[in-house]
Amino acid sequence: MSFDWEPVVLTLKLASLTTLILLIVGTPIAWWLARTRHWLKHPLAAIVALPLVLPPTVLGFYLLILLGPKGPVGQFTDSLGLGTLPFTFPGLVVASVIYSLPFVVQPLHNAFESIGDRLLEVAATLRASPLDRFFSVAVPMARPGFLTASVLGFAHTVGEFGVILMIGGNIPGETKVLSVALYDHVETLEYDQAHLLSGGMLLFAFLVLLALYLINARLNRKEQT
Repeated sequence: MSFDWEPVVLTLKLASLTTLILLIVGTPIAWWLARTRHWLKHPLAAIVALPLVLPPTVLGFYLLILLGPKGPVGQFTDSLGLGTLPFTFPGLVVASVIYSLPFVVQPLHNAFESIGDRLLEVAATLRASPLDRFFSVAVPMARPGFLTASVLGFAHTVGEFGVILMIGGNIPGETKVLSVALYDHVETLEYDQAHLLSGGMLLFAFLVLLALYLINARLNRKEQT
């Protein structure tokens, strides 16, 4: 039985790129949510958290409409000569970023909130600018949150299925990631390959969570000492 590594490589590529984008996009969102008292805070937090309760197929359907040839985003990308995003790898990235957004924003939000005001106020009295206070105080103090956000964002992207199938389909080498390959094997009664993929993903999920708990426990012990 030969093993097809292409879905594995594509999945790792998708998860890595998605996690990087999520950290760049999610950090300012989490910081704003943790520091602001604006009335938009709770509506924005609810929008960010929508993928936690919304069925993936619903999210995938609306993304398909939005990014398709008749949707505003699809028409915009098409006018730029980029074509439309559905059933392409960039389309998978967009869908994954939106679907995994709460798994990155919420740990960062909690980490930033736990810092409190005192240290930031002390830094302000030393004439540190808001940007200096963020990078010299907030980011180091929120390091466990960044670790948790990175791990959860990466792992959640690896396990995506519904939204991926809706927006990407099943194109080998382009959108056929591990979860879709597993579905293919089950649908064609290729249970040996399905067991291999399922076992690998189960082991991966366990090791990722175990590593996260151990690292966070070690960081907590260091902070207490």
